[in-house]
Amino acid sequence: MKDDVRKYIYGALVVFVIGLLAWAGLVYVNACGMTLTCLRGQTPVQGTPIPTLIPATLPALEMESAPAASDSDTCRVAAQDLIGAWVEAGSSETEAFQFQDANGKTCEATFEDVRPLFVNSNLWYSGSLACTSCHSVDLAVSPAQLDLSSYDGILAGSRRADDAPKGTDILGGGDWKSSLLYQFITESHPDIPGHDAALLSGLTVSAGTSLPEANVTPTP
Repeated sequence: MKDDVRKYIYGALVVFVIGLLAWAGLVYVNACGMTLTCLRGQTPVQGTPIPTLIPATLPALEMESAPAASDSDTCRVAAQDLIGAWVEAGSSETEAFQFQDANGKTCEATFEDVRPLFVNSNLWYSGSLACTSCHSVDLAVSPAQLDLSSYDGILAGSRRADDAPKGTDILGGGDWKSSLLYQFITESHPDIPGHDAALLSGLTVSAGTSLPEANVTPTP
């Protein structure tokens, strides 16, 4: 009796497995055909027909390059002369001042053209530090208690005891060549680090813009 039950169970399992394999084979053949690559099972690519391209007949567009800056618009001036013109014009923070460039042209600039001379490194010579690397806003460590990092700092002057708002005038009261600033940036001071050579000797920079002749203020 037990043997008969086992036969029935085993027979049912065999029939089930055979039926499952037959069903899987039927599904595969229906989807892939009689191949092993099953290319029919891949999602068909939906393509859009491309019309025949018409050969280009128009000439290529010529791109106009931006006009180069005219030499007549470029002002080249000795750095010390630029600072001097600003000082002798009243040392304004916002008002424009005029100067003669190295080619004799009358040009116009503002303090923003002067400020880089104090805050940019590698300017006076290769490897030179910016003036503000020593003469910074921190008067506790700034030599001569001088701040060259801003307009207010320059006008406040040097030797400002206890962060006083005013110290010694370094702009000579508007007389550039008698000023302390002129002295310390044009004369050699071997005993002062960074002033062991005339920093502005021979230095020429681009600054400001040239003025049309009609806008030139006549010199009395």
